[in-house]
Amino acid sequence: MENVSEIELLEFSKEPNNLYNLHSFKHSGLANKKTVAIQPGKDQSVLLATTKTKKQNKPASLLNKSLMKKEFHCMAKVVSNQVVHNYYRPNLKKTALARLSVVSRSLKVAKFGVKKKNRQASA
Repeated sequence: MENVSEIELLEFSKEPNNLYNLHSFKHSGLANKKTVAIQPGKDQSVLLATTKTKKQNKPASLLNKSLMKKEFHCMAKVVSNQVVHNYYRPNLKKTALARLSVVSRSLKVAKFGVKKKNRQASA
């Protein structure tokens, strides 16, 4: 049996703008000036929020918020453009896309009813 000291324990965080909710400097929404947040919005939409670096002392106008209601690949392109191509936080691209995938998958509504049978002859 391994000792508890040898096993790496994960520490989670509830702070805002933390994509993985991990207690680390890279993902911290409080320790970094530039942060990215992806959350579910209203009416099957996804909210992308980035912080303004020059408004750190004004919490009311701190975030740039944008609602996305398109298909997943369009939203992924928007997130990639905001995070990487604007030189905002390129090290968070993979994390942001993973969060977007989870949030958009959670917003999908399951279709009810009986599945239609394939009427084509099987070859």
